[in-house]
Amino acid sequence: MVECAASCKSNNPAAPVIGLSFFAIASGFLMSLIPLSLTAFELDVALAPWLASVFYLGLLIGATSIERVVAKIGHRLAFILFLGLLIASVMTQLLIPSAEFWLAARFIAGIAVAGVFVVVESWLLMASTPKARAKRLGIYMTSLYGGSAVGQLAIDPLGTTGAAPYLFVIALLFLAILAPLLITSGQPESQHQQKLPLKEIKSLSRPAMLGCLASGLLLGPIYGLMPMYIANQPEQAEHTGTLMASIILGGMLVQPLVSYLSTRIGKSLLMAMFCLIGAAAVLGIVQASSFVPLVISYLVLGACSFALYPIAITLACDLLPMAKIVSATEVMLLSYSVGSVLGPVLAANLSDATDGVVFYLGGCLITTCIYMLIKSMENIRTGDTPIAG
Repeated sequence: MVECAASCKSNNPAAPVIGLSFFAIASGFLMSLIPLSLTAFELDVALAPWLASVFYLGLLIGATSIERVVAKIGHRLAFILFLGLLIASVMTQLLIPSAEFWLAARFIAGIAVAGVFVVVESWLLMASTPKARAKRLGIYMTSLYGGSAVGQLAIDPLGTTGAAPYLFVIALLFLAILAPLLITSGQPESQHQQKLPLKEIKSLSRPAMLGCLASGLLLGPIYGLMPMYIANQPEQAEHTGTLMASIILGGMLVQPLVSYLSTRIGKSLLMAMFCLIGAAAVLGIVQASSFVPLVISYLVLGACSFALYPIAITLACDLLPMAKIVSATEVMLLSYSVGSVLGPVLAANLSDATDGVVFYLGGCLITTCIYMLIKSMENIRTGDTPIAG
């Protein structure tokens, strides 16, 4: 308890939150920019799902080794290192526009982003109570998705051709590095990190791991394929940036609600509720006959899709000692990454229908909803408390 109090006291979230905000704007814009700029760089548009999948493969590989880096150099220097690696990958794409180099650059970018996520999430989750963790993670997700939504809005004014959009991304990432460079105090005590043994990994909440997996299956295609889907719809194409921003804005706006409900409702049931509402939003997208209902449907789809990960990761960390938080976030990110690797390829190949990507998202949401309802019923029968999920 004394160790926890000392660690919490020295843990200041200012650097990760400020740095993450600039990172999120850059990353949000970049994820939509890459598939939309393929033609301008004379690359085959069929490369888009593979660029998305190789990025998430890098995320998966990175998720297995971040804990050792954080334990060795600390959260602050690790944050700087991974942001620098991401900048290098974007510069490679700009300077060498070939399929091979872009695939390699996106793989490296995935490793770098895995580092950013594990560093920031574990930094913020090292709080003394589940309520404080939920609040901090709400701030994290709001910064992440709010920045991503702002990044989408840069598509229209900056366009998707030439060097300017990529230089904008690089400039934002340099601004993100300034936060950990200038704020040199407040990182958690890295020397107390402990690796989760295999036995404890197996005992982690299955709904938490499946929630992270489902989040990846949803968000991989949303980031990697949804911009192209929208751009190929005649009635939506001119609003690509706005509609993508609506998806991610929904993810930002739902975070305070997630923080509030996650300590009051069983987390498995909460994920089931969001999945059910998300599936209804998919129907809204397909059937919308005017712009306003379409925007609302995309907003709700984003809210429900982006709600799963913070609920799942807090479920995994609720009963863990602080020393094992970094390792647990690695495992959760690994589950997310597996889904993110498979998601774009599955969404691109399971159906040739015009609305295939959207129907894929609906199928994932319904399947996850059913699983979470079953687990929630099991928790009620066994008498588990709501906070245990």
